[in-house]
Amino acid sequence: MTITQLKYVLSVAEYQNFTIAAEHSFVTQPTLSMQIQKLEEELEVKIFNRSKKPIELTEVGKKIVQQAKVIVDESNRITDIVHQQKGYVGGEFKLGMIPTIMPTLLPMFLNNFTKKYPKVKLIIEELTTEDIIKKLTDGHLDAAIVATPLENEAIKERPLYYEPFVGLIPENHRLFQSKYIAVEDLEMEDILLLEDGHCFKDSIINLCRNYKVDNKKGFQLASGSFDTLIKLSKEGLGMTLLPYLHTLDLSEKDKKHLREFQSPPPAREVSLIYHRSQLKMQLIEALKKTIDGVVRGAISFSDVKIISPIQKK
Repeated sequence: MTITQLKYVLSVAEYQNFTIAAEHSFVTQPTLSMQIQKLEEELEVKIFNRSKKPIELTEVGKKIVQQAKVIVDESNRITDIVHQQKGYVGGEFKLGMIPTIMPTLLPMFLNNFTKKYPKVKLIIEELTTEDIIKKLTDGHLDAAIVATPLENEAIKERPLYYEPFVGLIPENHRLFQSKYIAVEDLEMEDILLLEDGHCFKDSIINLCRNYKVDNKKGFQLASGSFDTLIKLSKEGLGMTLLPYLHTLDLSEKDKKHLREFQSPPPAREVSLIYHRSQLKMQLIEALKKTIDGVVRGAISFSDVKIISPIQKK
């Protein structure tokens, strides 16, 4: 039994297809199949039911995969332990970011980080919070940047900054003449929202949960883009709420539509998160230090009311 064989088993279990698993393992399909067959012969069991489409794990195969994950993860940590001991900041580092943070935060720190740590191969993936938690748990991500708190005991959260919500209000709106807006002013059905899967939408729903719901609009809309919400709001189809950093690049004309909340403003907590068993701490510290250095000049709010991204029942 070898670590390589176990990695092949995990790949087939994930993709439920020998050909696709081989492609992701950078070997030929016959090589991968032969190694898995050797392992099955050694163990005298069938790990996969090949008669099923897609391929399924046998009952004993499910237990083998669970143990294989532990063994492969622990084998990978040997290198991490050595790097940590030597203080080496390098190697592959897989980072997830949610869509409502990535466009504004990534350009702020990426260039600085790659120049300061040229030996790090940073692999960045845009994912929902749900997918990020799964990938952290499965060992497919080293860390992520998301809105917190997540209330997940397996995940360690390191706050980076607190980002207030800002209203974008069209000229024909009842709140356009207001210098500041209050949470009590909000009507849920009057706010243009992102589509399901975005935690920023969940935060707004939590923010407005105790306030007015009066369906006056003749349409329903859920967009995956803040830019779309901004354009629709400017057309007079409703107000929307934006994270503070997303407002910095707006034109001076569009900024005239922005309204801040009364103090303390509702805000999201943005954190660097990772699994509690993570060992690449030297890389995590380097990333946090870099982000701290660039964000501090752009956002310094502390007197805020944190709105949870966890959808309340």
